[in-house]
Amino acid sequence: MTSTPGSGGPTAAPTPRPSDRPGAPPTRLRRRFSRAERLVHRATGALMLLCVATAACLYVPQLAELVGRRYLVVTVHQWSGLLLPAPFLVGLASPAFRADLRRLNRFAPHDKEWLRAVRRRDFRPESRPAGKFNAGQKLYGGWIAGAVLVMLATGLMMWFTWLTPLVWRTSATFVHDWLSLAVGLVLVGHIGMAFADPEARRGMRTGSVERPWAEREHPLWKEEE
Repeated sequence: MTSTPGSGGPTAAPTPRPSDRPGAPPTRLRRRFSRAERLVHRATGALMLLCVATAACLYVPQLAELVGRRYLVVTVHQWSGLLLPAPFLVGLASPAFRADLRRLNRFAPHDKEWLRAVRRRDFRPESRPAGKFNAGQKLYGGWIAGAVLVMLATGLMMWFTWLTPLVWRTSATFVHDWLSLAVGLVLVGHIGMAFADPEARRGMRTGSVERPWAEREHPLWKEEE
C-alpha cells in the first residue's frame, strides 16, 4: 500500500499535551520546586534526622542500651553532622535553588502582616498574605541555617579536643546539647505542619501544586515572579 505525499506513520509527530492544544483549559498544576531543590531537601532532611536519631541514642540511657555500639553511633553522628551543609553547597549550582534562597532571605511588608495575623490567631487566608514562601517559612529557614552552623562549630570543638582550651570545649558542649534539643523540637513541629498540609507535601514530593491552593495560600507568588 502506498502512502500519500506528506503522510507519516502514527508516531511521526509527538502528541501535544492537553494544556498545549488550542482552546484547552489551563492546567491546574503549578510548578513549585525543581528536581534539584527536592533532592537538596531530601538529603538535608535525611542527614538531619540521622543526627537527631544518633544524638538521642547517645543521650537517652534507654536508647543507648537498646542500640549499643556507642563508638559506631558516635562516628555516624559526627560524620552526618559534618556532611550536613553538603547538600546546600551542591544545590547552589541550581539557578532555581539560588532564586528561592533569595526569596527566603527577603522580608517584605506583607510578611509582617502575616506575623501579626499569626499573633492574633487569625487563620483567614486573606489576612495572611504570602509570596512563594510565607513569613513562617522564612523564619524557619533562617533559624535552621543558623542552628546548623552553630552545631557544626561546637561539634568540631568537641571532636577535635586539642584545638581549643577546656573552657571553650565545656561551653561548646553546653550549647551543642541544648541547641540539639531545640532543633529536635523544631523539626517535630516542621514535620507536624507538613503532615497537616497534604498539598504542601505534594509540592515537595512531586514539584507541583494545585493552582487553587497556590492562589489561596500564596496569593503574592505571581507578583514575585
